[in-house]
Amino acid sequence: MTFQTDRQTLIYKGRVFNLFQEVVALPNGAAIKLDVIRHPGAAAIVPLTRNQTVIMIQQYRHAVGGTIWEIPAGTLDDGEPALSCAQRELTEETGYTATTWKQLGEITPVPGYSDERIHIFLATDLTISSQNLDPDEILSVQEVAFTQALDMITRGVIQDAKTICGLLMAHDWLKLNPAG
Repeated sequence: MTFQTDRQTLIYKGRVFNLFQEVVALPNGAAIKLDVIRHPGAAAIVPLTRNQTVIMIQQYRHAVGGTIWEIPAGTLDDGEPALSCAQRELTEETGYTATTWKQLGEITPVPGYSDERIHIFLATDLTISSQNLDPDEILSVQEVAFTQALDMITRGVIQDAKTICGLLMAHDWLKLNPAG
């Protein structure tokens, strides 16, 4: 099946993403208008300590009206490899660095209206470094037992999609690779 974008109009140019209205010709001959967010992508990290705790953040998110539980994550800079972004964001948000990195996969959080892809990493062999928050980041770093974090998903305490995916992907990877 072929889909053809006949026209693309920039509606909004933002700091993190751009919003376009696109006219798309569908294979059945219909033409539709779609609002599409074009996003550079992101990296998210499951930082796991030797004690099987996860370094998580509780971050204020204005769009959802409060503070939510998340794994550290951030937007890719132009041309930045996903691993470099993950390494940068881990340090900036949590004040930790890691020497061992494993890419767990990639998710597309909202394919109905955005092309954003989030690369998920497991980071181990953590060392305390120096946190360097952006001015708009209001968060606190929390150490949570990995099993408790999984339970927080089940109980609905963790609702952030990238966090749920990252923790479950890490859980599956660790089951298949018990030596880490």
